[in-house]
Amino acid sequence: MLDRLERTEAPEARPRPKRDREATRRRLLEAARDLFGEHGYDGVTVRMIAAAADANVALVHRYFGSKAALFAEVLEGEYVIQRVIAGVDDTEPLPLRLARHFVRQAHRGPASPVPRMLDRSVGSDEVRRILNEQTERLIVQPLMDQLSGPDPRVRALLAVTIIMGGGPIRRALGVEDLRAADPETLTARIAAMFEAALAPLR
Repeated sequence: MLDRLERTEAPEARPRPKRDREATRRRLLEAARDLFGEHGYDGVTVRMIAAAADANVALVHRYFGSKAALFAEVLEGEYVIQRVIAGVDDTEPLPLRLARHFVRQAHRGPASPVPRMLDRSVGSDEVRRILNEQTERLIVQPLMDQLSGPDPRVRALLAVTIIMGGGPIRRALGVEDLRAADPETLTARIAAMFEAALAPLR
């Protein structure tokens, strides 16, 4: 009897190697990024993301907590501008760094699904909350930290208007005219816009 119980007893579950967990997590992020870009936030379910990543639905909740948290992590991974604001690998003045980033984005083309992801998701209250939180934490506050003098928040928000407003305009009207312009001339013009936005108001 004891021998039969020992033979039929299920083997003890072994913890999955960390490398496998990281690979699964990465697949889930990539699948979510593509699906949100194609269908928007409200058009995607956790089950769809898990199926596209060849993963169990429970893993989405285990690694991210919720669909909203997964969306937020996908979006946060796209905030290259954090490094631009911080001056990582670039010691030029802040307005010039921001202008160069703007021009690079115009020439980058539609490789990333994130602009589509945002365009198709902004009707969601959850997405607006995520965008508000991330814009404040990842762009507005870092810009304020770079500024001295009065009214740093107002000045930072003026710069954010240029940063965030450029994307929808480029997607609506296209960027061919911007790409055709001389990059150095375009950079100088946009740098002047950022310099005016970030300058003390009085």
